[in-house]
Amino acid sequence: MKKTNAMLLLLAALLTLASCGKDENEYQGKKPDNTQTSTGSNTNDNQNTDVRAQTLEFPHLKSGSLLIVHEAQINASSSARGTNYSTEWDPAIRAQRWSCYQMTSQTVASGGVSRFTGDRTGDISEQYPNDIFLAPQYQFTKDPYWGTGYDHGHICPSADRLSSNEMNWQTFFLTNMQPQANSFNAGIWSNMEMKVRDWAPTSKSSNVLYVCKGGTIDNAENIIRYIGSGENRIPVPLYFFMALLNKSVNTDGTTSYRALGFWVRHDASENESIASKVVNIDELERQTGIDFFCNLPDDIEEKVESQSVDNIKAIWGLR
Repeated sequence: MKKTNAMLLLLAALLTLASCGKDENEYQGKKPDNTQTSTGSNTNDNQNTDVRAQTLEFPHLKSGSLLIVHEAQINASSSARGTNYSTEWDPAIRAQRWSCYQMTSQTVASGGVSRFTGDRTGDISEQYPNDIFLAPQYQFTKDPYWGTGYDHGHICPSADRLSSNEMNWQTFFLTNMQPQANSFNAGIWSNMEMKVRDWAPTSKSSNVLYVCKGGTIDNAENIIRYIGSGENRIPVPLYFFMALLNKSVNTDGTTSYRALGFWVRHDASENESIASKVVNIDELERQTGIDFFCNLPDDIEEKVESQSVDNIKAIWGLR
């Protein structure tokens, strides 16, 4: 009897060790760096299996979509290369769901770079070129925006990528664009983008701002119309969104997170304050069907994504 009990105890101990080992491996696979202080494992089923999509700016990838990771020189004063921004591309409707990227002390540091310019024609141009990271069969043969009255609405903005010429040039790829009415693009959308830059870390900060932005293309009811024709036909989103996650390293070495969502109707006459467009990430996920910040450990994800709008505004300094 004693021998049997001992064997059972040994078996239980081995199972416990095996279980802990599995959890630890899963957790390590989801950690973006060594600053994460949470001790909980991430058991979220909606994790990205592509190793390129396991940093915190990434939402859950949609089945059948293409992941485009744009590599570039990160700063003009350094030869270091890394990820500029990434895009999820829907090859069926030739449109992007989102672009996501990090704002760090390296990417916000100005390298003496000015906004990229190029010749503008009715065909694929130097100003808005095809994405060199996209397979040839998905490339546009003609600029679908030309003559439609819609702006090339940057999703990863040119002004967020002024640390190297290569980074800035890549923001003009057609895969980083969504059709936007000019008054929307130059109005509330621009105001939101400027506020995001206000929240970006300083050149001496170790903080990181994770950004994911896009327009609604998944459902017909969230598409205004289509522009272009044939293989150059693309949708015009009815809504645009931003999902932001800020990571701060505290003086005691622990890490703090805060998150905010913007949800705004694509209306040419939209002129309300950006504070009126704030939602929590849970609500943004309901509206878009996108699982944001899925690479966070579950306990942190649940906490930061469920904050009340009033708390979010207070935390981020919005009125």
